[in-house]
Amino acid sequence: MKLSVRLAGFTALAVTLVSACAPGTVGNSSAGKDEKTGTLRVWLFQEVDNRPKQRVVDAVRAGFEKAHKDARVTVEYIPVETRAQRIKAAFNDPKSAPDVIEYGNTDTAGYVRDGGLADVTRDFNAWSEAKDTDPTARQSVTVDGKVYGAPYFVGVRALYYRTDILGELGLGVPRSQAELISTAKRVRAARPGQYGLAVGGAYTYGAMPFIWARGGELATGKGGSYASVIDSPAARKGIAAYTSLFGDDNCPAAKCAGMGGNDTVTAFASGKAAMAIGGDFSHAAVEAGKVRGKYAVVPLPGVKPGSIAPAFAGGNNIGVLKSTSHRTLAVDLMKRLASKRTQGRLFDAMGFLPTFADVRQQAAAKQPFVKPFVRTLAAGTEFVPASPAWAQIDSSLVLPTMFQEIVSGKKNVAAASAEAAKKMNDAFGSVG
Repeated sequence: MKLSVRLAGFTALAVTLVSACAPGTVGNSSAGKDEKTGTLRVWLFQEVDNRPKQRVVDAVRAGFEKAHKDARVTVEYIPVETRAQRIKAAFNDPKSAPDVIEYGNTDTAGYVRDGGLADVTRDFNAWSEAKDTDPTARQSVTVDGKVYGAPYFVGVRALYYRTDILGELGLGVPRSQAELISTAKRVRAARPGQYGLAVGGAYTYGAMPFIWARGGELATGKGGSYASVIDSPAARKGIAAYTSLFGDDNCPAAKCAGMGGNDTVTAFASGKAAMAIGGDFSHAAVEAGKVRGKYAVVPLPGVKPGSIAPAFAGGNNIGVLKSTSHRTLAVDLMKRLASKRTQGRLFDAMGFLPTFADVRQQAAAKQPFVKPFVRTLAAGTEFVPASPAWAQIDSSLVLPTMFQEIVSGKKNVAAASAEAAKKMNDAFGSVG
């Protein structure tokens, strides 16, 4: 399986950043230390149901400690929503920083600009498994020709729906976004205690397919020159469509405006929602919930009946911090956490799609639930602007604030999107 060429955002990370950009944080050199003993600290992201991931990671840790008798590993699972503050603080305070981190592929450019990630180009190229890494996944760890980590998994989102509820109400599986919205509201009308489609005001990547499907974009440009177009007519149509799902006729704003992606998946898994936009990485949490055996997954529909909405090409990477005093050990641990064996186990445990082409093919053949996500990847995906500014835009909640202002009635779509565009342009301008 190959990722769509519309994943050009990954490639752009490698070619558009200017190497002369100065780091945005204080120096964090480890003074050349490379200790072969002691404790390595690892920060990984916390999942909706973290237990399956933890079991896989514990096995990696045990193997690492067996191979390195005088080294130990401690793992802390941090919330995705607060990663920006935690990791930026780590870049500025090497003494309290971890040695190895999991980070989102949208954060690569910013973290490199901040001088936080170690250049592991030689280590990655010498790694025997690296040759089987999907080229686009490799680009997600590459900036200006240098490698700053190892791809961990790739992820896209699709539509989870309750087969029993839609069947009982005589409703078909939505084939367009208009049908999706009407179906959600019909479910809510018939079952007032349930959300038709769980949505979140803080769920940026659940909202973006509504914008992309209508021809809207986040920004235009390349390299160090981007301009926001979140306030364009096409984008505003998508924003209006998504925010129309907040209300007593589907997902009340008082409860749903603050919800993020994990919250919407939890609502679906617990039986509180008939539909939700979730990732392949949400599969384990849904299977562990009350809806097991009573749901199915299809690609999120686009505007035209039968079409597939462009999904965000997500995924995470594993990187070594530049400040580590255990560089050799940290690189070895990075490789073990991102290895074929570990990615295969993570797929079995969590549904995370592997970044190795051969392992992903094996996964797709093994589990039918992967098929809707493979179809989504094949239909075309989108990415965020390949700019260090995106980390600032993301962490300052520019888009969630826009959605929340609209659903709360504080601003209309035009005013809220105009303000969001201004904030985005300020961020783009701040990084040159």
